[in-house]
Amino acid sequence: MKITKLELKNFKRFDDLTIDLTSLAEPAKLVLLIGTNGSGKSSVFDAFEYVNKLVRSDIKINDDLSKSSYYNKNTKKKYEIDVTFNDDRSFHSNFFLVNNNEIPDNAFYGRTSFRQVPKLTRTASGQVSVSFEKDSDRPKTFIDYDNRFENDIEKISSSILTDLFGQNSTQQILESYINPINRAFENIFGAEDGLRIRLLSIKPPLDGKIAEILFQKGNSNIQYDYLSSGEKEIFNILLDLLVRKEYFQDAVYFLDEIDLHLNTALQKNLLKEITENWVPNICQLWTASHSLGFIEYANATENAAIIDFDNLNFDVPQVILPSTKNNADIFEIAVSKEFLANIFEGKTLVFSENTDTSLYNNLKIKDTIFLVGRNKADVFFKTKNNANYNGLIDRDYLTDEERNSVLTAYKKLYILDYYSIENYLYHPDNLEEFYHSKGNEFDKTGYMASIKNERKLVRDKILLGILRARESYSFFREEKPKVIRTDEEMILQMLDADDFETFYKVFPAKDYGTGIKERQNLNPADLAKTKWFKAKIEEVLKK
Repeated sequence: MKITKLELKNFKRFDDLTIDLTSLAEPAKLVLLIGTNGSGKSSVFDAFEYVNKLVRSDIKINDDLSKSSYYNKNTKKKYEIDVTFNDDRSFHSNFFLVNNNEIPDNAFYGRTSFRQVPKLTRTASGQVSVSFEKDSDRPKTFIDYDNRFENDIEKISSSILTDLFGQNSTQQILESYINPINRAFENIFGAEDGLRIRLLSIKPPLDGKIAEILFQKGNSNIQYDYLSSGEKEIFNILLDLLVRKEYFQDAVYFLDEIDLHLNTALQKNLLKEITENWVPNICQLWTASHSLGFIEYANATENAAIIDFDNLNFDVPQVILPSTKNNADIFEIAVSKEFLANIFEGKTLVFSENTDTSLYNNLKIKDTIFLVGRNKADVFFKTKNNANYNGLIDRDYLTDEERNSVLTAYKKLYILDYYSIENYLYHPDNLEEFYHSKGNEFDKTGYMASIKNERKLVRDKILLGILRARESYSFFREEKPKVIRTDEEMILQMLDADDFETFYKVFPAKDYGTGIKERQNLNPADLAKTKWFKAKIEEVLKK
């Protein structure tokens, strides 16, 4: 079960919020909410917990919490929650009305950020009655304390005793309860002797004594109380998942701030371990953070979505889409631009225009990392204002003289030799290599004739946009350094040229020629894998 769209109206921080994941090729297994403290991330988890209570009938629509201002942004209006899942199931609540389309009781499992247990206190088992299947010991809201940990200790101790008296072998018991945690410890902390942590034994609270949980850390055996805060946090999370995930095999997990008290490397290792090894593949994990390690993992993981809450005004409607990967702006929540440059020391950092970035990164050009800029102007100013960054922009409507002038004036800026990346992807030479690699024929001459014919048909439309487009070029408006700007007539001469390579430089292939038969049903990502395309982009980067 994976969420594809979440809509919240008049709920907590949000006037009208939509988190839309439907643009992803596959439903994300990991959804990382990023943003500074107070940006509204935990309010999303309160929505999940509210839905959880309604689905389980643990909260009634007319009870005190439901009617309180805790959920309402504006107490004079009803709040609404809509959740859409990838399997055509959905949930809707508008305060008085609940429409639950076959959402099971165990569809959600959450942990608040208030779950730290610095010291064990319980001295006997059975002091608290808990239904683990119903998750009856969960906190009511995401500002309440999460005290499941000692219940988890009792549960796992009871399970070990049950298996022991059931004549399970010691090895079977170790493999069921101890080894999974130790494998996770090794993946998170490392296997070197000085860093390694191992769980040795768990004894329940008995005879007025607290539970005894023994670990090996380096060459020493230590009790739970003497672990660091970060080590306790990781054990708390792992033990809870070990005990409870059997009840949540098709669910949305939402765990708030599981990166507390951890350094960057451990943050990344922890999120990787939980996502890949502890949350079932058909489930989804939502977590919130502004830590570098989490952002780094989500950025590098194909089935992860990053939702950026930073600098958004939630008093007006907001639709948040997944952030584009390798977007430097998402890292700035955790680190400054200067620190980011230090992280990638020895690499050439090149900002490029929006969706082009992933295609450039797939080229794997040596020691070069492409980062996302919102548009041409954003790339230009990032390059202009930071000596650590380079930029790659579309040529658009520039003459050869203008292009060379800009390249000379701005040494860290690269400009495509053709109008846009689509001119490369659908260039006759590139399509010829692509089609031949598939064992298919390609009529290069006929294709070029089709493009020339298209130019003739759309020429007047192109002319209307040239002046307006050129007025938006930031480098033309800069006082220093001054770049050459020729008359628009020179662009018209290029567009009308008989020579294919001359007019194709300023022909908007991303907007026109899309109906030509040779361009149909082609994936840009496949077209960007040719040797011709890589060679041409490398040529641009060499100026």
